[in-house]
Amino acid sequence: MSLTEYVPLMIIGAVFLLVGIILLILGNREEKDYCRTVSNQTDVRKYLEHRSDSIQAWGFKVGGIIAVVIGLFLLVMGFVIWVLL
Repeated sequence: MSLTEYVPLMIIGAVFLLVGIILLILGNREEKDYCRTVSNQTDVRKYLEHRSDSIQAWGFKVGGIIAVVIGLFLLVMGFVIWVLL
């Protein structure tokens, strides 16, 4: 079996996994920054709840989760093809 069948699949999976982890980190950082700025204001309800209404932070988190799932799926699929064939 040649390397051209499963290696590109595993590389794409690894890239998706890496991008997903980066997006999750950015989402968490964005949410912490938002909560930090809200905590300096007089209305600290959202800060105390630790819930961000920032769409960008939630978008980073959801995109990161989707990318991690796709990356893991592609890595497992590439590994299975490598082992079975």
